[in-house]
Amino acid sequence: MEQSQSLDELLKLLKGERDEQRLAGLLLVTKICKGDDHESIRKVYEAVGPQFLDRLLRTGMGKGATGSTAGANRDAYLQLSVTVIAAFCRVPEIASSGDMISKIPLIFEVMPLGSCTPVLAECYEFLFLVSTASDDGVMKFYGSGGMNVLASQMPTLPDGSQSLDLAIKLAQIIISKVTIPKVMLDYPLKLLSLVATMARQFAIVHNALKFELLSFLTAVLSTQFPAPLREALWSMTDNNWPGYVRVGVIAILQNRVGPTEKLQALILAESMMSIIGEGWLIDQTALPDVQELPPAERSVLLVLESARVEVSVLLNEIAYLKYEAATSSQITDTMQQKQRNVATSFSLVERIIKLVSNIGSKEDTGIMSGSTFSKVISGLNETVGVVLDYLQDAREHKQKKGDDLLASVRLIGSYLAEAPDACRGKVEELLEYMLSVEGEDETGPFYSICFLLPMLCQITMDDYGCKALISFGGHKTVVQYLVKIIAEKKMAGDDDTILLACDTVMNILLKKEQLHVVMDESTIIDLLVALAYWTEHSEESSDIMMASSICSLLFDYTSEKALLRHPKFDKNAYTLLFKLMRRSLTKCGEAMLEEKNEESDLQEIITAGYSRWSDRFPSIKGAVER
Repeated sequence: MEQSQSLDELLKLLKGERDEQRLAGLLLVTKICKGDDHESIRKVYEAVGPQFLDRLLRTGMGKGATGSTAGANRDAYLQLSVTVIAAFCRVPEIASSGDMISKIPLIFEVMPLGSCTPVLAECYEFLFLVSTASDDGVMKFYGSGGMNVLASQMPTLPDGSQSLDLAIKLAQIIISKVTIPKVMLDYPLKLLSLVATMARQFAIVHNALKFELLSFLTAVLSTQFPAPLREALWSMTDNNWPGYVRVGVIAILQNRVGPTEKLQALILAESMMSIIGEGWLIDQTALPDVQELPPAERSVLLVLESARVEVSVLLNEIAYLKYEAATSSQITDTMQQKQRNVATSFSLVERIIKLVSNIGSKEDTGIMSGSTFSKVISGLNETVGVVLDYLQDAREHKQKKGDDLLASVRLIGSYLAEAPDACRGKVEELLEYMLSVEGEDETGPFYSICFLLPMLCQITMDDYGCKALISFGGHKTVVQYLVKIIAEKKMAGDDDTILLACDTVMNILLKKEQLHVVMDESTIIDLLVALAYWTEHSEESSDIMMASSICSLLFDYTSEKALLRHPKFDKNAYTLLFKLMRRSLTKCGEAMLEEKNEESDLQEIITAGYSRWSDRFPSIKGAVER
């Protein structure tokens, strides 16, 4: 009853004819109307009217009455008007009204005036409430220069203040409603400034706001940046933002958090290593406001363990959805999301493989102890075993097409390139299948072969690996891949990929006699023609000697007469091949007068081959002996 009487008295004051009465009523608003009493707030708002509020706000800003009384009370009017407006906006219908949305630019003008005062906190509360109440509010905030306000003010707001908390939430609202690509286009440098500010808060905040920061950083940093902006992001390393992100990520992963937050932390970690490099995970640069950095060893183990668990769980769920669950559009959407998530975990595992490889190649770095190194290797072996089981399941279900399968092959190839003897039995059993896997948009296996090439190059250095590959004709698959990549130049960095394929073919051909390697005439012709055209305009000695070595070994299978009468072997190809062999044999002759060099092994292969097949290739023999 007493509350009702107080509200009635308040309404009478607000409806009074004189400004003094209304001002007196406004002073009582925040005392009588509680934040959750929407009905009372709505009645008060209707009583005071938008025009009086607007006039009071402008007076406080110095834009209204200019009399001596108004000037003397300007600060009080400003404080009162912002306080009351923020209180009214706790009712969503009022916050979403055109009247309140139209006040956003005025509030932006008030904010510098009220810097580091209670007015500023209430300005941020108003902006937050209006922006969360409707899409129109968000767009007005953004279109009126909200990004400029946030980027300029956030670095100066006190840690733990309500203003900073609300500013962080406003930034999160912008990227979720306006979209990151648009913000990136409109305010690229402001967005980067926010990243730096948010990163520091992400490291030092230890409450629920940490998850807001995680969401913001994950969304922004996992976006594909244009090259200039990516370079600008890279150059921001002076302000320590990557280190702050690392501290925050490790804090999330080492505490009990929900699966969504853990996945976001992994996505953020993968994005950071994509931007900064794998060394980000073990960086120990001192950071202001951070007393103790997470040790490098713990960081590696935490990220690997978290990614390993995700891989195991997600692959099991994807396999169930693929092979056991009834198909529906909802299940398809769920599976696609899980496939995207597992791709992130795969990428993290691959980056840790690269990181560990780099650490292992440096002597006495002190970065990782022997016991930690063993734990990492054990975790990687277990993960690779899980992925191989997933591929085994797919093979049994006669599935060989899908980006998830291709990503699985890529991870296997990345690890086995560093540890070719790992999981040897399973790898040998699945090698033929893995070489047949196709991406969703491929018309045949190509990238799977590319991903496995470093491993194939390693295992074919011994008889066991060669036998495993030859047993199902895998050597012909590698030859066909080599011919295709030379002909089509499909990939960036083709030269390195071509040389890997050449090394693999070379390893096999060097063992052709003891392993009884069979090469059909069509395969030989295709490869000879490809190598001839590949080196036609090359001045690289390594390319010329590699191609000539393979050709020298292939000549053991054929003759000049057989080549020239084959319909696929055109005259121009033979002319190029003739020139290639003459160039390489000339180099071999010159090298005999010099000391042993890095191409000596290739030179020996060429000259030894020449002694075996020269009589069958009179054109080459005649040119050399002349």
